[in-house]
Amino acid sequence: MTEPSTNEQKIREFKPRSDLAFYTIFISISAFYVFLIVAMLTAETTYTTPDHIWKAFAKPEIRYAIWLSLISCAITTVLSLWVSVPIGYLMSRHEFPGKTLIDAILDIPIVLPPLVIGLCLLILFQVEIPQIEWLNRMVAEKSGVEYLPSASTAQTDSVDDVIRKVTKVIFGKSIGVTYEIPSVILAQFMVACAFAVRTMRVTFDQIGPRYEQVALTLGCSRGQAFWRVVFPQAYRGLLAAGTLAWARSLGEFGPILVFSGATRMKTEVLPTTVFLELTVGNIEGAVAASLIMVVAALIVLVIARMFGLTRGAAI
Repeated sequence: MTEPSTNEQKIREFKPRSDLAFYTIFISISAFYVFLIVAMLTAETTYTTPDHIWKAFAKPEIRYAIWLSLISCAITTVLSLWVSVPIGYLMSRHEFPGKTLIDAILDIPIVLPPLVIGLCLLILFQVEIPQIEWLNRMVAEKSGVEYLPSASTAQTDSVDDVIRKVTKVIFGKSIGVTYEIPSVILAQFMVACAFAVRTMRVTFDQIGPRYEQVALTLGCSRGQAFWRVVFPQAYRGLLAAGTLAWARSLGEFGPILVFSGATRMKTEVLPTTVFLELTVGNIEGAVAASLIMVVAALIVLVIARMFGLTRGAAI
């Protein structure tokens, strides 16, 4: 009879330890990192003036870089979502031989140095393949010249040369990839898509398969169950993946420098502008261009989060 009363007395006398030390350490670490980010951005803003920023906007090179950055980031985001949704779904829902290997391959663009990705792309498009005779003949016809097989001593073409010939036949204009605008989009896509794939896989992991299975038992096909049941539930992940892909694309520089070059008014995006301005000693111009990137990234991230919270509350 005495034991229960003793235990009850101990429970009554028990006082939880204070959480002050725990939260003090965690809040201090978090505050230090947030302060570092804010201090970094504040220091950059103090290095320039509104006049420098307006002068930067007045430059046609900067305006071209902004235009190309926005267009290429938008295309990269759409392509990344288009690819990441099916890959993320398959990796989340199905088990198959070699899944671990494919999962590791999908993460390679995340862990590889950006310069290495650019170098790999450059080498890929310079791989020599046998010449295609019928393609050479069609290019000659399109160019209005007589096709002479013996006149060509080279027996191989690079992948980039083949693409130029194909675009010549289809569009009447030779459009390559290496050191052209498509190379900017491809370099951004190779990095941004890996982050989008990872985000979409986590999204589909968090969506239970039960609703999808119920839809299948009610007569829906696999495609109907995906588009009507799974896809609407994945909108938050889709928004996060798109935002992440866009932000990664905007800040990508290493693969673009190697694969696209740093040519003014041609393959120049905002990170390239920062690099080119630094190389000529125009620190103010580089800071102004980088501030434009910071503001653009902040606007997109804030809008995306606000939109997601609103939609989430509505649902």
